[in-house]
Amino acid sequence: MSFQSSIIPQAGSLEAPVPPAAPTLPQQDTPAQKAARAAQIAQSQAVYVWNDDVATLPGVPLAQSVPADNLPTLAWWGLLIGISLQIVRNALAVKLGGVDRGEIDTPRAKFEAALAECDAIEASTAKLVAPPQPTHESFLGHLVSDLEAAVAHAERETRIAALKAHKARLEELMKIDDAAGLGGTATAGLDAYRALFDTLPLPEIAWTFEDDAEFAALRVQGPNAMLIAAVGDALPANFPLSEAAYADIVNGDTLAAALAEGRLFMLDYAVLGTLDPGSWGGLAKYVWQPLALFAVPPGGSSLVPVAIQCGQDPEEWPIFTPTVVAAEQWGWEMAKLIVQVADGNYHELVAHLARTHLVIEGVAMATHRHLATVHPIWALLVPHFEGTLFINEAAATSLIAPDGPIDHIFAGTIHSTQALAVAARLDFDFTAKMLPQDLAARGVGPGSALAEFPYRDDALLVWEAIHGWVKAYVGLYYASDADVTGDSELAAWAACVAGEAKVKGFGPINSVAALVDACTMIIFTASAQHAAVNFPQKDIMAFAPAVTGAGWQSAPTSQGGQDKTGWLAMMPPMALALEQLNVLELLGSLHYRPLGDYRSTNAPYDAWFADPQVTAPEGPLATFQAHLASVDAQIAARNAERRRPYPYLQPSLIPTSINI
Repeated sequence: MSFQSSIIPQAGSLEAPVPPAAPTLPQQDTPAQKAARAAQIAQSQAVYVWNDDVATLPGVPLAQSVPADNLPTLAWWGLLIGISLQIVRNALAVKLGGVDRGEIDTPRAKFEAALAECDAIEASTAKLVAPPQPTHESFLGHLVSDLEAAVAHAERETRIAALKAHKARLEELMKIDDAAGLGGTATAGLDAYRALFDTLPLPEIAWTFEDDAEFAALRVQGPNAMLIAAVGDALPANFPLSEAAYADIVNGDTLAAALAEGRLFMLDYAVLGTLDPGSWGGLAKYVWQPLALFAVPPGGSSLVPVAIQCGQDPEEWPIFTPTVVAAEQWGWEMAKLIVQVADGNYHELVAHLARTHLVIEGVAMATHRHLATVHPIWALLVPHFEGTLFINEAAATSLIAPDGPIDHIFAGTIHSTQALAVAARLDFDFTAKMLPQDLAARGVGPGSALAEFPYRDDALLVWEAIHGWVKAYVGLYYASDADVTGDSELAAWAACVAGEAKVKGFGPINSVAALVDACTMIIFTASAQHAAVNFPQKDIMAFAPAVTGAGWQSAPTSQGGQDKTGWLAMMPPMALALEQLNVLELLGSLHYRPLGDYRSTNAPYDAWFADPQVTAPEGPLATFQAHLASVDAQIAARNAERRRPYPYLQPSLIPTSINI
């Protein structure tokens, strides 16, 4: 073995492989090339090892460990630490205010010392994420360049270790153990929740979340636009809203007409029935499985709320409706809060964690285990998995672990919460959940009575752009369906996604069209779909009264006779509201590497694709990037006309992968 080859990073090193200038299908290769492909895949399989017995997500196929070449880039670390510092400084300012008000008995000096520590971490991080010094050519040529590369890799390992330590320390500083008395009483008032944003911008939702119009708008442009569905020919049997009650709520309409014209839409949270209510700090938590009905009025285009039943059994749960009767208004506000608690659980555990993060990890593992690095589909998909295994490991070991943020903030015991996420992941149907099919199945497609649906309208633009890119790219390497069926690596990959990865409804991949659809769905889920469920967390969910994970008082048994104090008592303790702010502000703030910007994960982050067919000035990549720019402009123009802008699916704000 030559000296040069001995320092070429092997599988598991920090050096990530790059696609070749001329990707090939296995059936096109010589016996020697096929042998090399098989050896490389075997090496990858030794590094990307399955584990479906992770304690916090049992039964979900995940990576046994995160290969070193999957660690985030220094640029990503810089963003993460910078955002974390802003959040920690805000939390410390809030706690200092609590000390001054006599709500927290921790000495001021402790928090002041932590602020000074933040300054030191900030200075250290700036040095750690600085671009490495460029190498210099010398008379020894490649020998010295390779030595310098080896040194650079070792230095990067050292830097990442230091950045991990900073991250861990900031997570410690974010903990709310020393904020239990913050806010005084559980009914401190909305201003106390707003005051948690001491040095951070207060989201607009903090002033608008009580409006019925805002409550309705969240169904179609909030964190969870994946549940609203058309009612069909009749209301559910367990939702006995009368004709007269409906007519009193929606002026100039009848229930029969609304049903006949397809103008009724519903949220049904029955799936949350598997959650066992937990507790925190000796306080009981509550979760409900409400039904919520919305209508598009005659001649209208947007939803209005009609009625809420706070549980599935109408014998136990009366129907609440919007009202102008003063004695009934706070009961209606309580019912809306119950829906928001249910929505917070469904969003975080089902739509977000299970159906983006965990699904994509299964596909990523199958891709690394069965497609050679010279395979064109490997080159297409791998950038969309950047950082996913790393961030998912963090979620499994801290976020959804016992005594972690989800255990604190959300309603279920941690084991029932984990079980819900597992069931949602294993029940996810890959083909049925493709955007056009999912919208049609829910009765909310472009031709439905629901004219105003920003998630749908913007998502379809992005889906179309991705589909066009994938179709053009795949067409470079697969001339016919026979090329697809003759690809042994692709067949093994598809079998793995459907089998070992347990992605229900995946495949078979027996045509160019099926391959294009599958890759479109993978890329869309890893980029746009995750953006749609992730980034509203900062603007909407970080303010706990708007959306939270648990109720803290039982639901009212009647709409009348309720008051504001009782409504406030259903909201989380101030310390948990601060923890919710800390976690969701972080998750919703980090935008790294936008869709269409394909780059290596190694500094200086050169262009990813090397095949001239892909990168030609008039080639598929340039066409895709131009299409995304056009979509971005179109959505920006839509937002200028919308009453509530919806920025989450502008391509410039969609990361390429699930990296946070």
